Amino acid sequence: MYGKIKDHLQEELKNIKEAGLFKAERVIVSPQKADIQINTGQDVLNFCANNYLGLSNHPKLVAAAKEALDSHGYGMSSVRFICGTQDLHKTLEAKIAEFFGTEDTILYAACFDANGGVFEPLLGKDDAIISDSLNHASIIDGVRLCKAQRFRYKNADMEDLEAKLIEAKDCRFKIIVTDGVFSMDGNTAPMDKINELAKKYDAMVMVDECHSAGVVGKTGRGVTELFNIRGEVDIITGTLGKAFGGAIGGFTTGKKEIIEILRQRSRPYLFSNSIPPMVANAGIAMFDMMAETSELQDKLHANTEYFVEKMIAAGFDIKPTKSAICAVMLYDAKLSQVMASKLLEEGIYVIGFYFPVVPRGEARIRVQLSAGHEREHLDKCITAFTKVGKELGVLK
Repeated sequence: MYGKIKDHLQEELKNIKEAGLFKAERVIVSPQKADIQINTGQDVLNFCANNYLGLSNHPKLVAAAKEALDSHGYGMSSVRFICGTQDLHKTLEAKIAEFFGTEDTILYAACFDANGGVFEPLLGKDDAIISDSLNHASIIDGVRLCKAQRFRYKNADMEDLEAKLIEAKDCRFKIIVTDGVFSMDGNTAPMDKINELAKKYDAMVMVDECHSAGVVGKTGRGVTELFNIRGEVDIITGTLGKAFGGAIGGFTTGKKEIIEILRQRSRPYLFSNSIPPMVANAGIAMFDMMAETSELQDKLHANTEYFVEKMIAAGFDIKPTKSAICAVMLYDAKLSQVMASKLLEEGIYVIGFYFPVVPRGEARIRVQLSAGHEREHLDKCITAFTKVGKELGVLK
């Protein structure tokens, strides 16, 4: 039987390669940081990691992970409610709630699981989920697993959101769901206006802080800090795999009754192993650092402002951003691949994004800034983009 589908898959892969759209995985042989080494022997500057605060190889987090290996072992070999809960998990959950100003937290193996497991335990066929059109795939999949009625509003469009809230007015419970920062464009959801509409139409609010926590807001507390609504959002989901150390693990934090029902009924939580002790202890160390200083956030904000300003001055088409994501618009899918390859030759590690990751005709290179980048890194990247952009006709 495999013979038929094998032929089909080989043809599909051939077509992808001929279109110049094959996603090849580059192999890194060093720790994740601003300057990395790949298996070709080349030293490059990394501008496409979610390592927003430069913590993926931070000595304090590495030391905390090593300490937990000695004190709490390597893995849990269990789900939380059987024998998979250690004191480290409970401490980390409390730290996350304190950081976001919420009541309680539940940990998951990844934020994909957090988003996949949040809707079905809370909502049924008489309820409504009103979701931003550019929400992450994990939110989309989580909504699909729930029997609630589905409404989709245009990205960050408050008139359309209000129209959908009116359309859903007869539903028992309503929840507005949005990314805090939209990962492909870098724009921020207008959480103050979303919160106002939620109050007006008696709806809950859920925000995915994966690309905003640690990044936006004066101290990196995310979009609720940025829009001065800390503690008002009902549900926040997020990850330890981006700004918060870059390892693995996700979480849902919010109202205590919501978190408790998720502990009882959320399938990814009930049927997945606990995160390893070393990840939990490194997470604790990270949140302790966040409580002490906002130095890394300050540096990230300065790096982002400098880079975006210089790229616009060079003539690049940049999406408006309030985050550490700088979308360099190229529009043509193959061009994004060619430009990324030529930039790698210049020592700049970036990736081209195109359909289905972004809409057709919206191909771009997504540059992600980090507190781990120094000014000379930024200047080298800008110089390389300018050189390759002129070679390929992107710049006049």
